Amino acid sequence: MNIQVMPEHKSSSVAPLKPYNVEKKEVELILVKDQNGVQYTNSSIIETPTPRDCPSALAERDVNRETWGKKLDFLLSVIGFAVDLANVWRFPYLCYRNGGGAFLIPYTLFLFIAGMPLFYMELALGQYNRQGAATVWKICPVFKGVGYTVILIALYVGFYYNVIIAWSLYYLFSSCTSELPWQHCGHPWNSANCTDSMYLNGSVPGTYAKSKLTPAAEFYERGVLRSYQSRGIHDLGTPRWELVVCLVVVVFILYFSLWKGVKSSGKVVYVTATMPYVVLFVLLIRGITLPGAMNGINSYLHIDLKMLEKPSVWIDAATQIFYSLGAGFGVLIAFASYNKFDNNCYRDALLTSTVNCVTSFFSGFAIFSVLGYMAQKHGVDIKEVATDGPGLVFIIYPEAISTLPLSTLWAIIFFIMLLTLGIDSSMGGMEAVITGLSDDFKILKRNRKLFTFATAFGTFLIALLCITNGGIYVFTLLDKYAAGTSILFGVLIEAIGVSWFYGVDRFSEDIERMMGFKPGLYWRICWKFVSPAFLLFVVIASIVTSTGLKHDDYTFPWWSNVVGWSIAMSSMMFVPLYAIYKFLSVPGSFKERIAYCVTPEHEQHLVKEGNVRQFTLKHWLAI
Repeated sequence: MNIQVMPEHKSSSVAPLKPYNVEKKEVELILVKDQNGVQYTNSSIIETPTPRDCPSALAERDVNRETWGKKLDFLLSVIGFAVDLANVWRFPYLCYRNGGGAFLIPYTLFLFIAGMPLFYMELALGQYNRQGAATVWKICPVFKGVGYTVILIALYVGFYYNVIIAWSLYYLFSSCTSELPWQHCGHPWNSANCTDSMYLNGSVPGTYAKSKLTPAAEFYERGVLRSYQSRGIHDLGTPRWELVVCLVVVVFILYFSLWKGVKSSGKVVYVTATMPYVVLFVLLIRGITLPGAMNGINSYLHIDLKMLEKPSVWIDAATQIFYSLGAGFGVLIAFASYNKFDNNCYRDALLTSTVNCVTSFFSGFAIFSVLGYMAQKHGVDIKEVATDGPGLVFIIYPEAISTLPLSTLWAIIFFIMLLTLGIDSSMGGMEAVITGLSDDFKILKRNRKLFTFATAFGTFLIALLCITNGGIYVFTLLDKYAAGTSILFGVLIEAIGVSWFYGVDRFSEDIERMMGFKPGLYWRICWKFVSPAFLLFVVIASIVTSTGLKHDDYTFPWWSNVVGWSIAMSSMMFVPLYAIYKFLSVPGSFKERIAYCVTPEHEQHLVKEGNVRQFTLKHWLAI
């Protein structure tokens, strides 16, 4: 049979958008392969599908790919990944520090012009191609290195993120006593300078949030971390057995949640993704009943529009919206790849990204109601107790809880929330690694349980460095460099690859094929221009504002910054190295090599036939 390649075939990564009727039949190209330089094609006569029913070629080749048991499994998994510890320990303090309600202006702006478009793009990309973060780049093979970049970054994050969950588990176990261990001094880990007084041995109250002398601060620094027994990152010591046990429990929870794929993880999130909302609501109800709570909430919501004149406020808003939604880690692509082909990922993107940002805002009420109570209790201004990061959730908030009636119960509830917030986010990161690599290497897919165990065990081994006496220094290094500039760079290249090389017009037609409608002009403009510009801005800002490593009063040696940048570069280098490898591995002229590398794999036979893709100004600017 003589098969003619239709010109519309170049506008879609699958098949012509408009069906060609031949007595209500259509000739569909279903297999193209090269053997010894000779091209063979097979064809079949099938019923003409509508654009909405036309499945992707990749989906047809992977008919046995599992899907989510229910739509809710997917939604909860995405929400559980996006809503993590940063929603509780970072956003409320950033909002308070950067003008309160005024901070919501740049935050909401960046949500609509960059956060949501990137979120939508990744969900659509994964769902249409039904592949992980690496093999999804069959749409533009030269960018496959970006997939390896984000997979490696997700793996790096697992090295230290699981440690936070282990700390939460340790606190949960420690809370199961009649008197919380950080309530008073006099324990073996306390120093001679430990004091319950708010004046901290005569020091001014302004040092309260950063003090290392309160019972809660000493429990964290000396009882949990044991950092006082280390002289720095060069003096790590051995892992603490209590934290090793907690880390083993965390790794086993992750393994048994992921070993059977989305069929198992999709059920776990019914607990891990919903529990934080129940606990936050309970903590809020308890918090607003405390004396001084309204002072804390008023401080959280105060509006200072003059703060918007500071570039740092806009940088904080841009950075927070990016990390909060979790685009670029390969997780959204992996999760969406298990959706049904015609799932409405547009609605999912709007819903889940909105839920994530509303959760961040809502958590601020639960946090600052308690901080207001702390400030009134100690007779200081709210700024003296307000802080973020581990200092908030492992020192200030636990100390406040310890002063309440039924303190043990409130502590258990709070640390269950931290545990569930961390678990489902860590599950998402590991799923990105597992799906991304197993889709690329079929032997790993056939042995998913073993590969899942190897991944979990590998993160456990590296995480042991973070639970030594000097582990907090390793943790700080990984936290700064593992997913800092590197993840921003990865998503920037991803956005350029999809919007400028694969093409927004082609990408929009893929979405129309799934859901029956094209993205509006707003989304296409964001993908083509606004989102890449936003990412470039955040990348430059992260580099310009970058400083040397510090942890409290400890300044890291110069070589630790070299190690940190080496970790960051180890993931980013996949982008140029794979591009060079792909270019050199293709025979032909320079022009033919370029055309072959940026052409979707199913269309590369057109390049071999001499039908080289032309990048005209109209193509590059098409939106």
